Amino acid sequence: MTRLSKLHRSLAIAILAQGFASTAIAQVQDMTPSKEDVGARFTSDHYSPYAGRNFPTRVLWGDTHLHTEVSVDAGTMTRLSQEDAFRFARGEEVTTTHGLRAKLGRPLDWLVVSDHAEMYGLMPQLLAGDPQVLSTQQGKAWYDELSSNDRDRIFDTAMEIVASLSTDTPPIDNPDAIKSAWQAYTALADRYNDPGSFTAMIGYEWTSEGGDNIHRNVLFRDDAAMANTVVPYSQFDSKNPEDLWAHLAEYEDRTGGDVLAIPHNGNLSNGRLFSVSNFDGTPLTAELAALRARFEPVIETTQIKGDSEAHPFLSPDDEFADFDTWDASNLNGTQAKTPEMLQYEYSREAYKTGLMLEAQLGINPFKAGQIGSTDAHTGMAAVEEENFFGKHSGVEPEPNRWEHIVIEAPDPEFTIYGWQQASGGYAAAWATENTREAIFDAIERREVYGTTGSRITLRFFGGWNFNPEDAASRLPADIGYAKGVPMGADLPAHSGNTAPSFLIAALKDSYSGNLDRVQVIKGWLNEDGSRGEKIYNVAWAGDRHLDTEGKLPAVGNTVDVGKATWTNTIGAPELITQWQDPDFDPSVRAFYYVRVIEIPTLRWTAYEAMRFNVQMDSNVPMTTTERAYSSPIWYTPQG
Repeated sequence: MTRLSKLHRSLAIAILAQGFASTAIAQVQDMTPSKEDVGARFTSDHYSPYAGRNFPTRVLWGDTHLHTEVSVDAGTMTRLSQEDAFRFARGEEVTTTHGLRAKLGRPLDWLVVSDHAEMYGLMPQLLAGDPQVLSTQQGKAWYDELSSNDRDRIFDTAMEIVASLSTDTPPIDNPDAIKSAWQAYTALADRYNDPGSFTAMIGYEWTSEGGDNIHRNVLFRDDAAMANTVVPYSQFDSKNPEDLWAHLAEYEDRTGGDVLAIPHNGNLSNGRLFSVSNFDGTPLTAELAALRARFEPVIETTQIKGDSEAHPFLSPDDEFADFDTWDASNLNGTQAKTPEMLQYEYSREAYKTGLMLEAQLGINPFKAGQIGSTDAHTGMAAVEEENFFGKHSGVEPEPNRWEHIVIEAPDPEFTIYGWQQASGGYAAAWATENTREAIFDAIERREVYGTTGSRITLRFFGGWNFNPEDAASRLPADIGYAKGVPMGADLPAHSGNTAPSFLIAALKDSYSGNLDRVQVIKGWLNEDGSRGEKIYNVAWAGDRHLDTEGKLPAVGNTVDVGKATWTNTIGAPELITQWQDPDFDPSVRAFYYVRVIEIPTLRWTAYEAMRFNVQMDSNVPMTTTERAYSSPIWYTPQG
């Protein structure tokens, strides 16, 4: 069928509408392009709407935070190797430490095995009875306990080994073994790295300050040859993150390589992760703020140890702020948490603090994107609600793991039990291809987002001239990149009082619940130094209406906990909208990010109760509302 121009088609329709069909046919035939015209059009190098694209077209799912037997703490319980971790992530079946067959519902696209730097590789040597390790008093004592087959003794020893990571010197010091284990790992990562199919990225975890959890995962853009010029930088080298950044800078300057660090979930740092002070307590300097901004482009907002996006104390008007909240103490339960600590632990508040520091220092150390990851110590990046294998191998699936201890604290009030584990999360990268370089670059430019485990597809663009018609496009990214900037970027410079506009598109995970709503979270810094936030419901499913305060009625709930089922008879498979800030003040620094909420679905505890036919306590949650958090887009006043 000949494709006519808009003018030709309009004319034909008008004539047909007047009842002159034969006349219309004759005139259309007269206007039919010649063979030469058609040939010229179809041979144009711009005929394909996809030709020449240079932006990411597919989101890639991964995990930046996974531990195996090589980590000193994980290795006390798990027997899965780094190779098992890569195999599992790319979709192969493995056998867990306690003999269960396990496989992901869908493979991941990329993985960082981030074993602890401290005494890297010790545990496989210890468990194998390595003579050099057993010749030390500490090595012999740990070996005897871990070989006892007594679950309580093994658990107590595991906690003792974890505690040793907070000491000033390593209980067992073997630099040659660390180097050998590191080089074995980097070679393995190179072997499993399959550009275009599966990315095995090299990395490790720097673990500092023990209970206050200011840990970082270090990721390399580089291959083994370059990564082998260093060994993992550990807290035995320094407990100060400023020294870690200096070490990373030295690596880049010396090798020409590229490396970054990702701070962990802040909710267990007892006010230290997003502090406005240097490590020694002195006021933050512009130099150190710039160093942090350089090496920490994203933060881990959600994982198994709870959610760190927002807290109800900080955001009392946010009905979705109290989600998988761990807020009783620091990581190991040695210090109770106080309310004044919370403002330095949660991503949303950190973004506000970053605006304040930028006004004071000229640099925003917290201009960071958001991701999720697992922090699983099982060797398996398995956080699907129906396929959750727990924080560590001491709490693998079994009838009573919901009440087993996950983290034992000196004060029983702060002990963490199995049911409190959150089955999350994952990191989503808008990378141009599935390679180390492209995924690293996506993280570095902050074009990433995090989820609590569901694989929601999320696009978020900001600019100055998006209009409602743009939301009707089936290719929102084409318009988004052409007219604005993606998540993680700064709004382009703009003069005048026009408010910024945003294009947002969210698509449900085909395996999970429909979408309830899309929200824009805005934070800002007033001229007097005070800070504010507002949550806008911008798109939602069903025939619901905002009340006078901008609140939206609940979407409903189809979960049947007893049968461990739910239906997608409510919610929407996708939500796409254009939104313009109705409260914009061009003189005020601000950030915007998107939160997507699913309809209620089954939490892992409900699946467990059904499978093992157990009755859990009434305080154990059985449903969840999976969600996605975009990286922000920032606005800075001109002049």
